[in-house]
Amino acid sequence: MFRGRNLLIATKHEKEKVIAPLLEEALGVSCVVASQFDTDMLGTFTGEVEREADPVTTARKKCEMALELHGFDLAVASEGSFGPHPVLGFMPADQEILLLLDKKNSLEIVARELSIETNFAGEAVSTEEQLMAFAVDAKFPSHALVLRPTRSSATAITKGITDKAQLLEVFRQLQQQHELVYVETDMRAMYNPTRMSVIRQATEKLLVKVNSFCPACHTPGFGVTSVKQGLPCAGCGFPTHSIKSEILTCLKCDYTSERMYPNNKKVEDPAYCQLCNP
Repeated sequence: MFRGRNLLIATKHEKEKVIAPLLEEALGVSCVVASQFDTDMLGTFTGEVEREADPVTTARKKCEMALELHGFDLAVASEGSFGPHPVLGFMPADQEILLLLDKKNSLEIVARELSIETNFAGEAVSTEEQLMAFAVDAKFPSHALVLRPTRSSATAITKGITDKAQLLEVFRQLQQQHELVYVETDMRAMYNPTRMSVIRQATEKLLVKVNSFCPACHTPGFGVTSVKQGLPCAGCGFPTHSIKSEILTCLKCDYTSERMYPNNKKVEDPAYCQLCNP
């Protein structure tokens, strides 16, 4: 279905460095970067352009707009989101969405990777000592930083700082007018090797899904679309919120199947039971 075709990668942040080699080897495609398409028009991490849609919709829009601009029929795009982990709320997390859109075969395949491997952070600082302490924790200079007057400032933003001298110079300039300066991690892929690694993991998940075929019609992309909770407690047998089964659905013919105990667990630890440990 994909071998020998050109695949457009909708990115301006060098994500092709990790996406292209994996897709070319596994699918037999030739990857081309959508050089004429500015993905920032759909949202930026620093807030000059707010992302209006959810990550999947935004990734789909990236593919559709890039395909129309370049005249291709096969594209892939990724979209990242950063914030508290949905379960481990005290820890920052990176969720990467990777979407493959095949207009020729009316096919859309989505993969997700949620990782706590991220340097995502931001802090208001008033001294160079505080600034450099943040920089060390943020893996600077291999990971770039952003400086601006306040967390919500949409102007006077300096991105992609990877040099200590520049970092201090911009900080001192901002401090002439602002008592506090906001420093944050630059989450654009080409400035954040940790995020690039998570994008690679999402690409690997996408390939697993591409190579999963519907038992009924053999369309690729057969995968999990929902889950059922209710894994019984090992102590009292009460249904917990833990996953008991996964529902897999075909993207074409709507064939579904249920996979029981996807994590090879048939009972849950009483520590996660609402009765045993309310």
